[in-house]
Amino acid sequence: MEKLTFGWEEWVSLPDLGLPALKAKVDTGARTSALHAHDIEVFGPAAKPKVRFNVHPIAGRQDVAITCSAPLVDRREVTSSNGETEQRFVISSTLSVGDQHWPIEITLTNRGAMSSRMLLGRQALSDHISISPTEKRLQPDLSYDVYHTAALKRRAPKRALRIAVLSREDNYSTRRLVELGEAKGHTVEVINTTRCYMAINTMAPEVHYDGKRLPRYDAVIPRIGASITPYGTAVIRQFETIGTYCVNGSAGITASRDKLHAHQVLASKKIGMPVTAFAASPKDTSNLMGLVGTAPLIVKLLESTQGKGVVLAETKKAAESVIDAFRGLKANFLVQDFVKEAAGEDIRCLVIAGKVVASMKRTGAEGDFRSNLHRGGSAKVVRITREERDTAVRAARAFGLGKAGVDLLRSESGPKVLEVNSSPGFEGIEKATGKDIVGKLYDEIEARVKPQPARKRKG
Repeated sequence: MEKLTFGWEEWVSLPDLGLPALKAKVDTGARTSALHAHDIEVFGPAAKPKVRFNVHPIAGRQDVAITCSAPLVDRREVTSSNGETEQRFVISSTLSVGDQHWPIEITLTNRGAMSSRMLLGRQALSDHISISPTEKRLQPDLSYDVYHTAALKRRAPKRALRIAVLSREDNYSTRRLVELGEAKGHTVEVINTTRCYMAINTMAPEVHYDGKRLPRYDAVIPRIGASITPYGTAVIRQFETIGTYCVNGSAGITASRDKLHAHQVLASKKIGMPVTAFAASPKDTSNLMGLVGTAPLIVKLLESTQGKGVVLAETKKAAESVIDAFRGLKANFLVQDFVKEAAGEDIRCLVIAGKVVASMKRTGAEGDFRSNLHRGGSAKVVRITREERDTAVRAARAFGLGKAGVDLLRSESGPKVLEVNSSPGFEGIEKATGKDIVGKLYDEIEARVKPQPARKRKG
């Protein structure tokens, strides 16, 4: 390597950690280099542990924060220059100065009084470096401006993530999320939503689980059953308060689960759907049916899932009987026009990050107008039209969902949205289309958790 001369302070970068510009103090009295970090937490398997931490690369700018992760090399007792001894996590990273790069060891320490974000110890100062202790910044200058531009996100390295899947079920979808996430080098933890509890305060809101505070996750993937929607969305709101990226937000899940609310959202965005009516008073039965049209009609419980609580009334008399029965149970329901031309088929579009990544046609079991796979329906890959693709994307966007299953009916007047599912299963659509849907979801998560440029302060 070409010989370098360092002053007592130099600009350096740590590209493996996504830190493109740091001012480092050269400390020949220290053996190992140190990085000022906070929220330091170990995660991953015991055989190959990793460490996740945050760095404020610009002194005095708490709003500029970079989340980093790296394999854990060691845990070491270190005595600082003021005589204090502490146990520190040790990682390895590439140090870049000018056009030269070499590996160094770094200890992580949370020392708010440290004026420099980094100290360079003897181990980092290899034989080709000499020190001029009375001078500073002899090597090429860098700039903190990089933390305020899109270049920060473009240059961010791919790193190991810590991800939580909120789920109570050990099914295909949950297992796929864990297996594929770990194959990509991430740590994926399944959290039973009902065993979470929350500390709600202004200074440090937390989520606890089985007696311990849950760690800081890079992302949360909600897979919340309909029976626990209110509590599940409360847990997601708590993660949102902390600042964790949630693939689907609490507001979108809440709106999509309430069928009346969902249809009102779709109507407000002028998205096509079957004509729908709702009333609370039993005196309005005939008027309610008149708003929708002539029989056959669909009568649907507001809390129904997987085709349960959905009844086809083929005559006016049958519709009146079903409505009276539901009212007798004090159940909330809506009445919908039956799209005859759909002929017991619908199209499930899987939307991730504003794109339809897969679509399948679902056909109901013989004699059943419902096409749900859980009820014996079958599925096969289907090509959708541009209008159907646009409708599915707009429907997912209307609820602010990063991941959604949008069910469409093909009608004579264009695609009609039947339902927007905020926790779609992956098994049916992956097997029908042969596509790696979960892999596409992880691509989006990896892109979303990359650091965002901070706003530059005036003056």
